[in-house]
Amino acid sequence: MSTQRIVFVGVGGQGNLLASNLLGQAALEAGEDVVVSEIHGMAQRGGVVESAVILGEATSPIVSVAEADVLVSFEPVEALRLLNKANKDTLVITNTRPLPPFTVAIGLAPYPESEDSVAFIKDKLDKVVAIDGQGLAEEAKNPLSLNMVMLGALFAAADLPIPVKTMKKVIRAKTKKRFAASNIKAFDLGYKAAA
Repeated sequence: MSTQRIVFVGVGGQGNLLASNLLGQAALEAGEDVVVSEIHGMAQRGGVVESAVILGEATSPIVSVAEADVLVSFEPVEALRLLNKANKDTLVITNTRPLPPFTVAIGLAPYPESEDSVAFIKDKLDKVVAIDGQGLAEEAKNPLSLNMVMLGALFAAADLPIPVKTMKKVIRAKTKKRFAASNIKAFDLGYKAAA
């Protein structure tokens, strides 16, 4: 199997780390070689959180400039921030619902329109999937399931060596039981939106 480098980026509290860890566990369950790494910003204050899942042979847990095969962004401006990890063949999957930082909320900084951010990405890359992931999480009756929506979108849009049923099995086993049904529904909604 060739190496696949998947980068997840979002804002603290969006579930980025759980998504990458669940994907890593599903890869192990499917018998794939996998490395998962995390870079924490000031997550508890809504700061940037970045993680990577490398499937296949890996010599480093870090995804360098222009090395990402897939960039999964839980927030549109974070997709812009990490575009340097993309190359002409990178697939970008982004949530279109913004989560502006505190400085924007108090009027100290501007924030681009979500449509402008997505248009900029589409101007640079050919493979872009943009969905209202937060809206789909709310439709699943679990506003905290954005991460499951984005995992579903990843499975629909990328050619992963992990069966969907394995990913769902891991979600059921490794997330809180009371959220299992809504997490699977969120995954399915994300999958359908990106398919």
